[in-house]
Amino acid sequence: MNKLFAAIFLVTTVIISCTPSAPVSKKDPLESARGFIEASLQGNFDQAQQYLLNDSTNMLYFDTFKDFYAKRSDAEKDGYKNASIIIDSTQNLSDSVAIITYANTYKNKPSKLKLVKKGSDWLVDFKYTLNSDQ
Repeated sequence: MNKLFAAIFLVTTVIISCTPSAPVSKKDPLESARGFIEASLQGNFDQAQQYLLNDSTNMLYFDTFKDFYAKRSDAEKDGYKNASIIIDSTQNLSDSVAIITYANTYKNKPSKLKLVKKGSDWLVDFKYTLNSDQ
């Protein structure tokens, strides 16, 4: 009986881990920002990348960000994973550009994300976050 249970558990785990992640919603700038921040804090960079504006500079910065996260200690990663998101403000610069000012409860350092609307999706322009004077 234990072997049957173990086999069922193993098969279920494999099926769940192989199931592609659900598509993320990017229909609202705040929703996209929260999704990107949450996935980044959790170290889920495949999901975070779904919110990212796909251009070469953003991808380069995002790869650098992933390397930075990978070099953090386990304690620091746990701090990020357990952090809550604090949205300070949302500034709509136009019908296709928004700036979200936020922090997380682990570092509590204000940061900004620029979101741009491409088609019907709001995407993170990560290069703004790294290059803006905050």
